[in-house]
Amino acid sequence: MADRVAPGPVESSASIREAVCINTRKIFDSCRDKDCVDDLRVYPTLSSQSYIENALSIRPKTAELLYVDVSVAPVGFNRGYYTVDCTYFYMVTGETFPGGQIVTGLCVFDKRVMLFGSMGSVKTYSSENNIPTVGLNDLPIAVVDSVDPIHLHSKLVDAECLLPTELEQRSIPAAISAVFPESLVLTDTARRWFATIGQFSIIRLERDTQLLIPAYDYCLPEKECPGCITEDDPCSLFSRIRFPVEEFFPPDSICECDEYRNMR
Repeated sequence: MADRVAPGPVESSASIREAVCINTRKIFDSCRDKDCVDDLRVYPTLSSQSYIENALSIRPKTAELLYVDVSVAPVGFNRGYYTVDCTYFYMVTGETFPGGQIVTGLCVFDKRVMLFGSMGSVKTYSSENNIPTVGLNDLPIAVVDSVDPIHLHSKLVDAECLLPTELEQRSIPAAISAVFPESLVLTDTARRWFATIGQFSIIRLERDTQLLIPAYDYCLPEKECPGCITEDDPCSLFSRIRFPVEEFFPPDSICECDEYRNMR
């Protein structure tokens, strides 16, 4: 009998035990993007706006991705293709000059891609949920993987110098506004803050499907569960700490994987 295969890279000599049918999501199409979005309007907090009114410029500091709202719609002229509309919500911070005051605000980025998502019209019922999801299964599931963006640039512009399209306002979901400690200034102001954001993202369309895959064996964990060491047993805790040889004999190089304070 062949040796048991552990999860991870499989050698060519490993033998397949059986073919099994699983229910999972299959990725039908995906894309990756590196967006540099110029001049997104920032909706500052109430106290930040007072600093902006008296500042000459803003230095970019950080940007945090708060949420991505994702929706899917079929493309009428191209069967099997769908548009994926993504709305990114960011919390950005900057530093005013002069004064060095930290200012915070919200900016929003809209993105649309078109991907192949195949066709489906199944209605799914299960013991977990007896209410059928009628009509929802026609659409594939859109998934967006994103990391926190890079705050590349910030600028201040007087409202009178802006184009009419740059003066448009937009509604902000209440759940997003609630993230900020103060209310956001969404009305017209004399000075506007704009930020340039660098965003990396992967977007994909998935559908539930049944796949036949090779199976090598049941997935039995190799690692034993460590015992719970309590404060009542300090000697047992101490016995699990490796002897700190490098503390007595300074090493030639530092490797975090050899940290003696880590448990064995």
